[in-house]
Amino acid sequence: MNPITSRLDDAAKFLSQRDYKRAHACCVEVIAQDGSQPHAYFLLGIIHVEIGQVEKAIALFNKSNDLEPRPITYAYLAKCYALKGDMQLALACVEHAPVEALSRALDLDTVGVSLSRVGLHQQAAVYFEKSLSLAPTNPQFNYNFAVSAKFAGNFDIARKHFERAIHYAPDFYQAHFALSDLGEISEQSNHLQTLHSLAARVETNTDARLHIGHALAKEYEALKDYDNAFKALLHAKHPQRQRSVDALHAFESLFSCLHNNLNSQSQTSLEDSNAPIFVVGMPRSGTTLVERILSHHSRVASGGELQDFGVAVKQIVQTDSQLVLDTPTILKAYSSDLTAIGNRYIERTRFLRGNTPHLVDKLPFNFFYIDLIRRALPNAKIICLKRNPMDTCIGNFRQLFSIHSPYYAYAYDLDVIGKFYLQFNQWIDAFASHFPGSIRVQSYEALANEPEREVKALLDFCDLPWEAQCLQVENNDLPVSTASKVQVREPINTRSIGRWQRYQKHTQPLQALLGEASV
Repeated sequence: MNPITSRLDDAAKFLSQRDYKRAHACCVEVIAQDGSQPHAYFLLGIIHVEIGQVEKAIALFNKSNDLEPRPITYAYLAKCYALKGDMQLALACVEHAPVEALSRALDLDTVGVSLSRVGLHQQAAVYFEKSLSLAPTNPQFNYNFAVSAKFAGNFDIARKHFERAIHYAPDFYQAHFALSDLGEISEQSNHLQTLHSLAARVETNTDARLHIGHALAKEYEALKDYDNAFKALLHAKHPQRQRSVDALHAFESLFSCLHNNLNSQSQTSLEDSNAPIFVVGMPRSGTTLVERILSHHSRVASGGELQDFGVAVKQIVQTDSQLVLDTPTILKAYSSDLTAIGNRYIERTRFLRGNTPHLVDKLPFNFFYIDLIRRALPNAKIICLKRNPMDTCIGNFRQLFSIHSPYYAYAYDLDVIGKFYLQFNQWIDAFASHFPGSIRVQSYEALANEPEREVKALLDFCDLPWEAQCLQVENNDLPVSTASKVQVREPINTRSIGRWQRYQKHTQPLQALLGEASV
């Protein structure tokens, strides 16, 4: 066998064993002998994806493609751009990796996940189905397809493949949670025994403990056993409490920076686009419902939860930290080129809008950026949801958010969640007081109780003509990748108002903390 081919085979073997150091050494050795080997750069790119160095991986995949463009390389480039949230580049790469050009189940699954990440679940299904035709017993591939189907509202397909994932990997804790999250739990049909058995086995694995604890809580809630549901949540989240406390300190610094700069004299951007509609607010406060209302309008496209404004800020200000959102970045943004930030955001999101005049961006945590949005995109619309404080905080505690996202690190402790809510509430009140024309503070309860009146007011605020279809959110067939993926496929209703009272006896300290916080 050719020595170079042999070393590349060794690299692939070590990579499959997660021995990244030896795999890296093999690739470097090949490149030293012959720098024109595209597969060596490709394998180096895979190594850097695995160790979380996405930018380096992109450079290596591009080098591989410069030597020999291959569908497999574009498949992994699509993954990298999807991880970065750069949807336009991800989709451009997918065009060079058509399903018929890929023959390995892993590569097909990789493209499927990339498409799913950018919300194109129908297209993703084609890749997932071919992947599973080649590797039907792979639990991860079944799980990935199920997640995408769930976001697309294909709940029967999702259930089928979550169950298959569990069949082939009984301790697949993410699949157990996802299956419980689909609902349809009853006294006659539930997974409590299985979940309790699994909980004992994964006690020392904090991620697994979170997933199984939340799965138990979902099932106990469905059976109206709220005491055991709350107990399961407390147990699941307890190891993460210090993380929440530390996160709160960082967020308090960030809120202080925002208040201090609220009256600063930063120059207003010259970006004149009126395309963006930002829907912000605490998670679990109704942001997805408002996004579904607005995106059902003929003049509004949906972007989902976009990271693009924060990324635009970071790209322009170029602070040293690895975080997109932190106090140094926000502070520097106030003295940066706000027109450049506005332009960058419009450029990054233009393709999502297509020929539609407006785009709704519903990342809840964009509430940290509302003053910068006002300055960088002076013609943008900002809608902030407010919901009953207890319903909001209990909703956050009940939800399993993205475990490794710094945005959600506050959500493991009720006291911290309450303090975070108060900081959020004070910030929104201060901003609305200073710039009442720049924001619509929307009550979730008012929207649920008087949908026609409130939807008309929302459309008026956005300078959109009345369209009755906006009331029928259950007919909006766009995918939903948030915690509300099941709920928002129902007609607007009031069923979740006051849900916190199920946990009233367990939340006395939180009730005292929130006190008279306004809605």
